[in-house]
Amino acid sequence: MTTPVQGKSTNVADVIVVGGGNAAFTAAHAAVTRGRKVLLLEKAPKDQFGGNSYYTAGATRIAHNGLEDLQDFIEFDERHKLSEVPPYSAEDYAGDMAKVTEGRNDKELTEVLVTEAAPGLRWLKSLGLKYRLMYERQAYSREDGTFLFWGGLHVGNVDGGEGLMKDHLAVAEKLGTEVRFEQDVFALIVEDGTVKGVKVRQSDGSVQELRAESVVLGAGGFEANPELRKEHLGEGWENAKVRGTPYNHGAMIQAGLEIGIAKGGDWSTCHSVQWDAFTAKNESNRELTNRLTRQSYPLGIIVNNLGARFLDEGADFRNLTYAKYGREILKQPDSVAYQIFDANLRPMLRSEEYEMPGISEVVADTVEELAEKINVDAASLAKTITEYNGAIDTSIPFDPNVLDGRASKVTPVKSNWATPLATGPFYAYPVTCGITFTFGGLKGDTEGRALNEEGQPVPGLFVCGEMLGGLFSANYPGGSGLAAGVVFGRRAGNLA
Repeated sequence: MTTPVQGKSTNVADVIVVGGGNAAFTAAHAAVTRGRKVLLLEKAPKDQFGGNSYYTAGATRIAHNGLEDLQDFIEFDERHKLSEVPPYSAEDYAGDMAKVTEGRNDKELTEVLVTEAAPGLRWLKSLGLKYRLMYERQAYSREDGTFLFWGGLHVGNVDGGEGLMKDHLAVAEKLGTEVRFEQDVFALIVEDGTVKGVKVRQSDGSVQELRAESVVLGAGGFEANPELRKEHLGEGWENAKVRGTPYNHGAMIQAGLEIGIAKGGDWSTCHSVQWDAFTAKNESNRELTNRLTRQSYPLGIIVNNLGARFLDEGADFRNLTYAKYGREILKQPDSVAYQIFDANLRPMLRSEEYEMPGISEVVADTVEELAEKINVDAASLAKTITEYNGAIDTSIPFDPNVLDGRASKVTPVKSNWATPLATGPFYAYPVTCGITFTFGGLKGDTEGRALNEEGQPVPGLFVCGEMLGGLFSANYPGGSGLAAGVVFGRRAGNLA
């Protein structure tokens, strides 16, 4: 239903939230539970709502003291009694943030993130969201039938990103938040230095002015805008595949800059992953969502179409390397690479990603036949695999649950989980660069207030989610994006 143009003195709500993902809905929940009247404006149609959050696996990184500490808010599972979930402290969390960003993360934002992520999930659980241990993604079954969780990322939403966003929408409806879809918000209304509302372009081209006491921006980055990707990330990035929502074109980032909000974070890097290169409809696929990622690469090797390795597949746990390796693949010839496994490794690959319908999978009885099928020089691929196999220290036991130090000392080295590729059939999975979200955004403080070039808060305006720059640079610890959306969305909603 089209809302008539509002008079300048009339507010449609106390708080307008722009965006429709995890951060935006969290901000809305926080505001409405304070008694605020909230209007949430989502650019997508209802059948495509959810922002990037819908396309995630739902993994959310929090600090905790082990399984007993988690049981008050995760769904019961019979496997809990067979599971070991190592504690993951706030210090571990902050250390991983600093390590993967090479120290370029905002320390104040990081401190808030690591201390408030777990309380934020418990609060959302109290409202109606559902969480569980992520057995299929973050643990391997051991020979005795027990499970050991690894990498610090243990908790996720029931039914992944789809379940996360359906739960958020249900909570919003229960709390009385008004949600409008197909709302093309493109500008902010500013009067006497204070943000008073937004301008919304309707499908017929007309423009509405919607006013409120506060506006919260949670509308994502610019990853779906090929021109801005090329401008800020560099040549070639216009060719990256968009993993998530096709609606994140950066319009509200630009709207913030136009009223004097400062840029925040690293505009030259982004979250990008190994993504199925050739499956039909491998962008913004709401049916397959995150299953187009290829995340079992630490077990095997990755080669380019010249048959050469070009990175350390086992440098660290997948959670701490996956968000930067899409960039490395984009640099390769034709921006394509191949994950290679043998028959012994194939059963260990994530079934949700490697056994889905229509997957780009190539199978052959020999390495030479595999090379021919993927149009890679057979001699080059055979040489790469032979050298890799021959340089593995097989005296060290293979253990995918820990950094086992079982290296192949070739160039580049594979630091952990090196296993000979020797038993046919052999498998190749073609991957390219899938962009998730951009790290650069608007500058905000720890309370979620948007800041101008002088570092002062702009009255009436808040920022959260992927629009909030400063937490990430170059790389990203898995699950920290959804966690940041919860923490800073909640903080913004608590003030708005």
